[in-house]
Amino acid sequence: MNKNLKLTILIVEDEKTIATVIAYNLQKEGYAVHIISDGAEATTWAKNSPPDLILLDWVLPSKTGVEVCNELRQDPKTSNVPIIMISAKSQDFDKVEGLSYGADDYITKPFSPIELIARVKAVLRRIRPAFAEKLLKFHDIIMDLNTYNVSRNGKDVKLAPIEFQILQIMMGQPEVVLSRQALIEKIWGIDIDVDQRTVDVHITRLRKALMSASIDDVDIIKTVRLVGYKLQLPRKARAHCMD
Repeated sequence: MNKNLKLTILIVEDEKTIATVIAYNLQKEGYAVHIISDGAEATTWAKNSPPDLILLDWVLPSKTGVEVCNELRQDPKTSNVPIIMISAKSQDFDKVEGLSYGADDYITKPFSPIELIARVKAVLRRIRPAFAEKLLKFHDIIMDLNTYNVSRNGKDVKLAPIEFQILQIMMGQPEVVLSRQALIEKIWGIDIDVDQRTVDVHITRLRKALMSASIDDVDIIKTVRLVGYKLQLPRKARAHCMD
């Protein structure tokens, strides 16, 4: 039996021909699919039966894709469901906007079924690893790799799947500078072309989420100009470690 058989992908697309082609190719790969053409209906369905991944068109009846994405990210039941935005909008501004509303990836129309399948597999591969039972800790942040829960100072931190992966990578290599390209290769793989600015968008969202639970407004993500990012202990904590 195909190991992907039980994974359900929600296709939210109002163009029947496109939805049918996507569904056909996903089913060939062993995924279960569900097609919805309306934004509001898709939001309700996803909340009631959270899928393993959502392919979400930007332009939809009743509610846009970015509105659907934003609403699902606010609901605890769907906040961790990976979302790939599909759109004919190909400008960098549009991609950044889609990502800023919570999408984990963005693919522009027209696209080949091969590219779409590769992106779906890359996202699912990164968010469904067989983690050992363990916790990652850095300063005041705790990450549970079994439950996908993150807390800072005892407060829950809600992260989308890509932000969770970025934080996991950084917590696994604290105080090490990670280039944007290194993060892209670890998360999306080497076979998918991802703009480095996509990483910046996800880092911004990760920073905002972590800062919301900080008791002293300390940003532990340091930007290393022209290189990338690293987790860095606050100055007081570093001084304490040296005492």
